[in-house]
Amino acid sequence: MHFSSNVLRKDSAQATPASASATLAERLGYARESRLLIVNCDDFGSSRSANRAIERAIRDGCASSTTLMVPCPWARIAARSCGHLDVGVHLTLTSEYPAYRWPSLTAGASLHDNDGYLPMTAQEVWARADLDEVERECRAQIDRALEWGVDVTHLDSHMDILQLDRHYFALYMKLAKSYRLPVRLRRGRMVSPFSPIRKSTLDAQGIITTDHFISPPWGEPARPLLVARLTKLNPGVTEFSAHPVEDGDELRAYDTEFSDIRAADAHCLMEPEIRELMKQRGVHLLGFKPLRDLMRAEGLAS
Repeated sequence: MHFSSNVLRKDSAQATPASASATLAERLGYARESRLLIVNCDDFGSSRSANRAIERAIRDGCASSTTLMVPCPWARIAARSCGHLDVGVHLTLTSEYPAYRWPSLTAGASLHDNDGYLPMTAQEVWARADLDEVERECRAQIDRALEWGVDVTHLDSHMDILQLDRHYFALYMKLAKSYRLPVRLRRGRMVSPFSPIRKSTLDAQGIITTDHFISPPWGEPARPLLVARLTKLNPGVTEFSAHPVEDGDELRAYDTEFSDIRAADAHCLMEPEIRELMKQRGVHLLGFKPLRDLMRAEGLAS
């Protein structure tokens, strides 16, 4: 992981406590004007090629965090090799590739399609899944990661299923509080008209999320947006999500639609030019672990 020396950081033991005026950066022990960036690689464990690209991007590139798809066939192997990584759980309720499917951990009847796999779309999940079974499955995925020895740092959800529906979002908050973990929150009315309401709800509950979230529209590579935003990154903590996968036969076999995008993301996160731009702009990379530790130190609203 690469860190900029230009950021102004206070002694970590003197982090500012939560208050109406303290920013998240200040609560983490940084100056108010600091620009802090989490580059999260989604879909860890989805394939061998994804594992290789993500581990390399965090070890030698400009990524700083990842989230694990626990039901996927390569998740256990990913967990074995992630001791040096910041790893969250990418709560997974879908299995979208026609030629590469996976079931749930809990075998809940409402969680599966007629072929016995998790559904291919979010709409199918929202239409048919029983929320009690969804909760059992999500808890099973987090618990399985913990059993595997993963020091889980945060939660997000595959295809944003837990963020874009009010009932699922309530479950998302419940899980965050139960496991005392920060969460991803997408922004923008085109994604969810309730994002401002939901951010204030998280804040009131003591659930930490980043100040800003950036992700390219699905089907577009990460690099153009990442470069554009790095040149004018707002102060505070920003999460940027990407989907790096090592190019090759495995990727091309299971993702016939977006393989070029995933391969391009893997290349982007290894580019020295991206790291240099971060340095020039005084951007400091961090993972979700400091946010998790802060959330646990500050406590949750009752």
